[in-house]
Amino acid sequence: MRKNKWILSLMSVLLLVTMAQPSAVMAANEKLLQDESIYDLLVDRFYNGNFTNDENIDTQDIHAFSGGDFLGITEKATYISELGFTLASIGSVFVSDRYDGNEVLSYESFDPHFGTEEEFMQMIDALKEVNVGTIVDFPLNGISEQHEWMLSDSVKTAATEDGIQWDATDELVQEKLTETIISFVEQYDGLAGIRFTYLGDFEDVFLNELIAKVKEANPDLYVFSNEQSEAQFDLVPDVDKMNALKETYVQVDPNSTQMTLFEDQNEEALIQLDELIGPRFTYEMTELRMYPPTRWKVATTALFTLPGIPSLTYESEIAVNGKTAPESHPIVNFKTDNELYDHIADMNKLRNESDTIRNGEFELLHNEDGFTVFTRTSDEETWLIALNNTSETASLEIDPAKIGDNKRLRGVLEGETIKQAKDGKYRVVLERELAEVYIADEDTGYNTPYLITTILVYASFFALLFIIMRRGKRNKSSS
Repeated sequence: MRKNKWILSLMSVLLLVTMAQPSAVMAANEKLLQDESIYDLLVDRFYNGNFTNDENIDTQDIHAFSGGDFLGITEKATYISELGFTLASIGSVFVSDRYDGNEVLSYESFDPHFGTEEEFMQMIDALKEVNVGTIVDFPLNGISEQHEWMLSDSVKTAATEDGIQWDATDELVQEKLTETIISFVEQYDGLAGIRFTYLGDFEDVFLNELIAKVKEANPDLYVFSNEQSEAQFDLVPDVDKMNALKETYVQVDPNSTQMTLFEDQNEEALIQLDELIGPRFTYEMTELRMYPPTRWKVATTALFTLPGIPSLTYESEIAVNGKTAPESHPIVNFKTDNELYDHIADMNKLRNESDTIRNGEFELLHNEDGFTVFTRTSDEETWLIALNNTSETASLEIDPAKIGDNKRLRGVLEGETIKQAKDGKYRVVLERELAEVYIADEDTGYNTPYLITTILVYASFFALLFIIMRRGKRNKSSS
C-alpha cells in the first residue's frame, strides 16, 4: 500500500511538471509609476453595497444618485483586481450636488450617499488586500454655488461656462485649498494617489507649490491631473497619443501614421482610449458602423503593450456606449458577457508579469494603413506585437536581426507559432481585424526534458496499472 501511495505522489509531481508552461517573470524591482495601470470609475455608478445610505436615489433617473458607495467597491474589489489593474481612480468623494462628485459643497466631509469615513477606510484596505491602490479626485474648481466657503468666508469666485470657479489669484483661496488638501492626504495616508481636476486658471507656480507640499506630507503619493499641464505632476494625459489610438482603432483601414508618436518611448505618459468627461470609445465606433467587440480587442491589445501607463474607463470591459454624461455613466452591469472582460484581463496581466512589456525598448517595425508591428525588448525577453486593423489578411517579413536567430515566435492570444524560415526570415501572417502578441523562445527542436518527463509519467502510470491489476488477480485467486 505504501508503495502504491508513493507512485501516486510521484505521478502527481510529474504531471504538474508536464503541465507547467514558460511564463514571464515580474521584475523584482520596486514598483514604479510606469508599472501601474488605472481603472477609472465613479463611486455612485459602481455598486450599491449599503442600502441604508440610499436617501433620495433613483436608479431610473440617469441624472440622480443611483446608490453606489464605498462598501460597494469593497464588495467588488476582486472585480477590479481580476481585470489586472493596480490602481482604482474613484472620482471625487466629497459631499456634492451631483452623483459624479462634482459641484462640491464641502471639502471637509464625504458625501453621505457614498458612506462614512470608516467605510472609506474599509474600501482602501479591501483594495489594498487585492493589490490595488486608491486614487481620489480633488476638484479645484467647478464647485457648488452653496459651497460652505462662499457662505462663511470672504473668498472670491467667478461664474463661468464650467460652473463656479475660485479666483485663482486670491491668496485666501490658495491658502484654504492648500490647507484642506494637505489635511486630507495626511489623514488618509493609505491612499495611493490624488488627482487634481478642474485646474481652471491656477498657474503652474501655485500648482507646483501645492504638489511639493502634498509630496512633503506623503512622499509615496502619486499626484496626477486629468488635464494636460506643464506643472510638475507625476502623470498627466497625453492627448496627442490618446487621439492617435482613437483614430487608429475606431475603424478598419485607418491612416495610422500618428502611431509614430509612441517612438518617443515615454513610459510615464498616461494613455487611454476615452475618458469620463467625453464620448465613449464605443460611441465613436457605432457612429462609423463598426463592430465594437472586435474594435476593442485590437485597441486594448495596443493600449497594454505600447509605451505608457494605460488607463481604462469603467465599463469599457463591456463596450459601454454613450456620447455625453450622464448617458455615458451607466451603473455597472456585472451580469454580462465576459469575452471582452477576459481579453482585457489577459492583456493587463501579461503587462503586469513582463517588465519588458512595461519598460522595454520599443521599436516600430511596420506601420501602414492600420497594420502595425512593433517589438518590446530587453536583455531578458523579446516580444513582437502585431496589430492587423485592416479589412484584409496582412503579412510581414521580419529580419532576424530584430528577433534573433533560431527563435520560435509563440502567440499567447491565438496560439500560433512562427519558426524561422530557411532564408532566415520570420513571416507574420495575420487575419483581418486581429491582434497577436508573440514571445520569442529558443527553437531547440525537440524538447528533450519534456519528452523524458512524459515518458516517466506514462511509465509510472503503466507501472501503477500493472500493480493494481496484479493485486486484483491476487485478491480474486485468494477468494
